[in-house]
Amino acid sequence: MKKCLVLLQFFLSFTVFSQTNERTLILLDIDSNLPIEDAVILVLKTKQVLMSNNEGKLVFELKGGSNLKITHSSYLPLTIKWASLNQSENIIYLKSKSNTLDDIVVTKQHPQEIIKELVNNSIKKLNVPARLKAYSREFFKLNGNYAYFNDGLINFQLYKDQKKVKSILLVEQNRSFGLVDDEISSDLLGYNLNVTMEKYYIFTVLRPLLDEKIRKKYNFIIKVYTFNQEYNEITAIPLEGTTELLDDFKIVYDVKRKLIIEINAEVSSITLAGLKEDNSKGFKNIIRSVFKTNYRVDAENYYLISSKEEINYEINTGNETKNIEVLNNLVTTNFNIQNYTYKESDVFKDKTLFNIKNSILTDYWNVSGLTPTTKELEIINKIIKSF
Repeated sequence: MKKCLVLLQFFLSFTVFSQTNERTLILLDIDSNLPIEDAVILVLKTKQVLMSNNEGKLVFELKGGSNLKITHSSYLPLTIKWASLNQSENIIYLKSKSNTLDDIVVTKQHPQEIIKELVNNSIKKLNVPARLKAYSREFFKLNGNYAYFNDGLINFQLYKDQKKVKSILLVEQNRSFGLVDDEISSDLLGYNLNVTMEKYYIFTVLRPLLDEKIRKKYNFIIKVYTFNQEYNEITAIPLEGTTELLDDFKIVYDVKRKLIIEINAEVSSITLAGLKEDNSKGFKNIIRSVFKTNYRVDAENYYLISSKEEINYEINTGNETKNIEVLNNLVTTNFNIQNYTYKESDVFKDKTLFNIKNSILTDYWNVSGLTPTTKELEIINKIIKSF
């Protein structure tokens, strides 16, 4: 009888442990009650990485339970015990690291030289070889209407080839839905996944700031990062009256480690207003351009954690002018320094997920690490139903 009770207790414990639990978190600023976007949530048991959307929300599933560690460059870190997440929606408040003073950093070294040093050191410190498991999601708009959507679970195997960072892509699962205008070439549909990770690992977006001639076209300022005293922030703003397509830059970096933590690049409305429109066939007139990447420093590891790219432009196809907009999000859900084992036939060699047949084995988007907002979910469901 005693033996039966022990066995029963074992099976009950196993059932509880193996049970899949779904949790919803909503992250809010404790002072303003506003949602917190781009917070990184680490599941301590599985090392899975999650990210909050612009509603401060994330939904995920987990077998058993695990404590969670929440970090954000603008807020104090917080560890949440699994037992406390007992509601259908769990509201978590984060406390800002905000410093009321806007301290300007005075240095003999020109900001451009600091950026060069940061780029060189960050490239050296990024873990390569390594593998990133990532969730990619992309929306495509044609003439203001959502026309296409794709997402997928992707494995990036990063390695060095003659001092250059290269990546091998393995697509686990993917889905692609929508009606594509036949007159739009495949080159215009989305970001090229074969070069995306490589450019993030050599900081391609910052190359314009490394040009010696650029000093005369930008105003550089270094400040102590408002939300974290361990970080500095470099802003580079095009001088007034520019007639070139130049981004506004913001670079957040770890002062002690000399590592880039965050990059923001966006063409401002002021810059766009000063550009001349070109209606020649094939020319892209930029309406909006946004770029953002975040990097994570975890003990001895340093790697990309997320990216966001948006491009909106008008193009003269010869018959008409079309408005094209592409919105791409990528979040690293798992990081590992081990290499993948794969066959050459498994390697994804095409440009975008638009060009690959759907492979849906599970509801992978529910455990993707990036929860769609209410509006995004509405768009996804509408596109899928119309397919």
